[in-house]
Amino acid sequence: MTGFALGVDQEEWCGQLRALAVQRLRPLAEKGEPGRVNRPLLAALGELGLLERVFASGALELCLLRESLAYGCTEAETALALQGLGAYPVLRAGSEEQRERWLPRVRTGRAVAAFALSEPGAGSDAAALALAATADTAAAGGGWRLSGEKCWISNAPEADFYTVFARTGEGPGAKGVSAFLVPADRPGLSGAPLDMLSPHPIGSLAFDGVPVGPRDLLGEPGRGFRVAMDTLNLFRPSVGAFAVGMARAALDATLAYTADRTAFGGTLSDLQAVAHRVAEMATRTEAARLLVYAAAGAYDRGAGDVPRRAAMAKLLATETAQYVVDHAVQLHGAVALQRGHLLEHLYREVRAPRIYEGASEVQRTIIAKELYGAAGAAVAAR
Repeated sequence: MTGFALGVDQEEWCGQLRALAVQRLRPLAEKGEPGRVNRPLLAALGELGLLERVFASGALELCLLRESLAYGCTEAETALALQGLGAYPVLRAGSEEQRERWLPRVRTGRAVAAFALSEPGAGSDAAALALAATADTAAAGGGWRLSGEKCWISNAPEADFYTVFARTGEGPGAKGVSAFLVPADRPGLSGAPLDMLSPHPIGSLAFDGVPVGPRDLLGEPGRGFRVAMDTLNLFRPSVGAFAVGMARAALDATLAYTADRTAFGGTLSDLQAVAHRVAEMATRTEAARLLVYAAAGAYDRGAGDVPRRAAMAKLLATETAQYVVDHAVQLHGAVALQRGHLLEHLYREVRAPRIYEGASEVQRTIIAKELYGAAGAAVAAR
């Protein structure tokens, strides 16, 4: 995919989503409590059919959905994305029984999903996770007991079920990780909220001999890390779309403000330093957007270079959004630091995406590994 342009129908749909986010979803978001799951907001996302679109669409449509919602209501975008992240492994690797029990409720916003990969000692190095799944010899039909901790888990501890990655020991590193669907009411599972900068819920989970059986597996034993990576390869470009949505909202706010704000005998936009800064913000945002949708298109085509493209998209888009929002705050001045101002909100929201689902440093590592691997293969083929 060498270029990107929306069709008329897509442009209209994105416009409708932006308006819907402002008019219908933002009021629900504002009634929510920071750090808590907003179930009325989730129910509205389900009622509007937007949660269904997460599972029925490809990467390109998912990106359009996330960018458009982020422009008008970041809380709605995040609630939608976390449902997808937590439940997508069930869609891809779950049994028919698991899918029938949970996915209809996720799609309607009646069940809250969570993706439980990170641990206190295994954040960026996800393959180093230590949550132990030891064989439960007393369980009829076989099973495991989960013991350990998860940390920085979005929607914890209020989710209704967790996609949990644990070490079953079939091999070293990533080869010995399995994925499980663990309902929140499973005995031995507890959690606590964490007070974080981002307004969406994040918590820790403690596993004290939590029983899981073969029916709780997502996919095959020892193949859980692949389940995690398949999920992240889809959602990483759409994290970039979330970032682009925030960048575009900050850019539009800056254009309006600097064109109207009088200073030094004219408007701020008359000052070359300001105009050039805005031009740079716009150029970087457009470049990031093109890379995000190129990665989404590659995913939908089943291209072989999706990991590299997804990593590039997330890296550039999240770093760009940080740049754009920061400079938007600078050009607005003190007014942008007031609680409740759009840019104050975006300034808090924009920081986390550079860390979660693979920090920027991890994305650079993935990109370099893919590039050198391709170069080596090309040399070997000569």
